[in-house]
Amino acid sequence: MSTSAAAASAAAASSTCATLLRRSSPPSRVPANLRGSLPSRSLSSPSSSRAPVSPVYAAASASPDGSRGTAAAARKKLLIFDAEEYLAESLAKYTARLSGESVAERGAFTVALSGGSLIKALRKLAEPPYLEAVEWSKWHVLWVDERVVPKDHADSNYKLAMDGLLSKVPIPASQIYGINDALSAEGAADDYETCLKQLVQDGVIAMSQVTGFPKLDLVLLGMGPDGHVASLFPGHPIVNEKQKWVSYIKDSPKPPPERITFTLPLVNSSAHIALVVTGAGKAGAVHKAFSEKKSSSDLLPVEMVSLQEGLITWFTDKPAVSMLSSI
Repeated sequence: MSTSAAAASAAAASSTCATLLRRSSPPSRVPANLRGSLPSRSLSSPSSSRAPVSPVYAAASASPDGSRGTAAAARKKLLIFDAEEYLAESLAKYTARLSGESVAERGAFTVALSGGSLIKALRKLAEPPYLEAVEWSKWHVLWVDERVVPKDHADSNYKLAMDGLLSKVPIPASQIYGINDALSAEGAADDYETCLKQLVQDGVIAMSQVTGFPKLDLVLLGMGPDGHVASLFPGHPIVNEKQKWVSYIKDSPKPPPERITFTLPLVNSSAHIALVVTGAGKAGAVHKAFSEKKSSSDLLPVEMVSLQEGLITWFTDKPAVSMLSSI
């Protein structure tokens, strides 16, 4: 299928998750690797002007405030970019590399998107060399959170992602899993969890032997100035959910009020997490997330994002890290 034809097909898709699942089939195990066809520079290498300033906070390193990191903190990697253009290039390379590795290993790449400025940061995936090199037919796209509005509504994360990325790349429409926007918030959350369970049963999504939750290949997150991720807001009871994969809220502090969201156990079960955080308005939450002075009583949702099996990579700019004293 040509890119233009696939884009038109994807843009027109408005099926519910359950409908799409009936049309999809388990992935085939086709060994493929992008590393030979994509730029070979290391993601964190400062060898060119388009590289990040430095990967200043990686496994087993000291914290940005000079203290030694905890085990959880040591699984964070902080990349700081001079310009948003460089961040977008590095994020595309990172995502394409993980796609190639997952397709080679499992025959599929499962990725969950958030909304906001994240979609703009992913735009270079729709440009050469990634447009031609990525095995888009192996992608399965979900949403970390979604507003309970029609898919063509201005507030829809589905619409944002379709307009900004998904309509421009040849992912089969049957592998793009939007929520059922005809249901209530509670019904849409239950339906989306059923969708995930079917994808696990079909072998598209792996299950983590460590967490007992689905193990998505990549979860892409943004962060609000208040430290919220997905639709998990500070102080909201939903951040304490331990059993459900997908939950809902009807009282979001940011409009629109009704949303569904992955729970923290599901987010934290993924193989890889990328946090894209830019701008001076996020500096306070970034500082708190990297501080060693933590109290379980006032943790921000972003501080509760933690992987047992992988590395969380932060893609940031200088204003966002301006309160980290050793940067």
